[in-house]
Amino acid sequence: MEDAVLEVKNLTKNFDGYLAVNNISFEINRGEIVGLLGPNGAGKTTTIMMLLGITKPNSGKIKIFGLDFETHRKEILNKINFSSAYTYFLERLTVFENLYVFACLYNIKNPSQKIKELLEKFELINFKDKLTLGLSTGQLTRLNLCKAFLNNPELIFLDEPTASLDPDIAKKVHEFLFEARREKNVSMLYTSHNMDEITQMCDRVIFLNKGKIVASDTPLNLTKIIKDSFLTLTFEAPLKKVKEFCLKRGLNFQIPRFNTLEITLKEEEIGKILTQLVREGVKITDIIIKKPDLKDVFLQIVQSKNKSKNRNL
Repeated sequence: MEDAVLEVKNLTKNFDGYLAVNNISFEINRGEIVGLLGPNGAGKTTTIMMLLGITKPNSGKIKIFGLDFETHRKEILNKINFSSAYTYFLERLTVFENLYVFACLYNIKNPSQKIKELLEKFELINFKDKLTLGLSTGQLTRLNLCKAFLNNPELIFLDEPTASLDPDIAKKVHEFLFEARREKNVSMLYTSHNMDEITQMCDRVIFLNKGKIVASDTPLNLTKIIKDSFLTLTFEAPLKKVKEFCLKRGLNFQIPRFNTLEITLKEEEIGKILTQLVREGVKITDIIIKKPDLKDVFLQIVQSKNKSKNRNL
């Protein structure tokens, strides 16, 4: 694609007979934020390690900025970066010293000024002279983000970039990432276990399962895979009457508490059921309608994986 900064074609990685990544293909366009999701063991980390050149694929092609990664590795690595909440720093160096080492590796001009700007942006300036050994998990997460933006990357891989962050700091990180996309057209591959965060941040989402891409679309379109909505009602009526109402209509329902009714049904059926309940004399005191979200899609994929595994036992 003309606009693609990353093109992955038939990428495969096999570890001693275990197929970690199975013939996947996808692309990321300039300025696009793409989520990479899947259960543990789905192949997300292996995919990122291949995109960074840390792990070599058994087969397939990676092109970044239109260049073959294998033959233009050094040129490409100068323009990309990676942030993970699980990366370790040299613990006996200070925050500033750690970043200075990376700045030298990237040949950053005026490194002290660049480091200062990033430390201020991620609210770590007061910790610049503190040993990395003494940082909290959330502070290390922010330090990783500082490291990742040292070289003004055009493409960045973000693995749990807000893990262990307080909500206010996480919000500021989101704002910084959107600003980087808006002002510098930075492209991002984004992983997170927070489905609300993925919905908020990503233009598209790729779901991996057992090393294969099982779904790829916008967050909104992916939630349409699940047709059912979830209706929770608080009511004032005899319990027997409400049960009979649901059984008579063959509804998929639960009554977790004596005055609470949970029904799984299609969105277009909600109005009809509410009207019928009122006509039956059921007084409804509270209504909660939950439409499917990415968490529901994620759980459906995991459950499908487990069912497939059980069938093969």
